[in-house]
Amino acid sequence: MITHDARRPDIAQELIVRAARADEHWSRLVRGQLSSTEIGRGRRADFANAEVLRQITDAHGWPGWTLAGEAGASAAWRIALRADNQPPYQRHAERLMYRAVQLGEVPLRHWAHLHDRCDLQRGAAQVYGTQYRNGPSGPERGPVCDPNALDARRAEVGLPPATTALEDLRRRLAAGLQADEATVEFMSVG
Repeated sequence: MITHDARRPDIAQELIVRAARADEHWSRLVRGQLSSTEIGRGRRADFANAEVLRQITDAHGWPGWTLAGEAGASAAWRIALRADNQPPYQRHAERLMYRAVQLGEVPLRHWAHLHDRCDLQRGAAQVYGTQYRNGPSGPERGPVCDPNALDARRAEVGLPPATTALEDLRRRLAAGLQADEATVEFMSVG
């Protein structure tokens, strides 16, 4: 992965490598391809990844495009989304990421995913409808506040209509695609 656009390519590379390993694990997890031992190993890796991200954010703030480049910033986002076993840090990361959005350092739609994840973690309905769980017929969107205004809220943060997003997610998962928003949209399963 090219990190030449990052002020700190070392940080970018660390985040990219960690997120890529987690992507592989989560891709297999959402498809039900992991044993309980592998699930536990993945949870420990997610915890370790969040600890590394915490060290980076403590020292540098949110690793946005300037610090970590586009790929590094995306990796940081994926790591924060998967920090489900550390809700206080995940909420802190969401606040840091929102500030980075205001500075033009990360996409608003990425923050919307993390915001929804934090809402669901604390038992609230999500605002943008970006988070799913495995259901009997495949991915099912988690609870959403004011469903009638969902598409308008999604449009405000650069997300496609909810029905389109769900169809696309199902298509990508059926095709066996890994990483990107197909696996980060899933809450912890298993």
